Amino acid sequence: MKKLYRSQNNKVFAGVIGGLGEYFNIDPKILRLLFLLVALSTAIIPVGLTYIIAIFIVPVSPELLS
Repeated sequence: MKKLYRSQNNKVFAGVIGGLGEYFNIDPKILRLLFLLVALSTAIIPVGLTYIIAIFIVPVSPELLS
């Protein structure tokens, strides 16, 4: 079963969008662009808060914890 983790290999800030890219098998650059477009169209605050919450909810990749 697939699980969502924050990426340690493909990250710019905290690895949340890189982890989403790995989970859905999509280029994270595309997801980052979509994230930016949604953030700009919603006055940044809702998307920014969602990202900050995701940093605390989505666990770090287990292969690098040991």
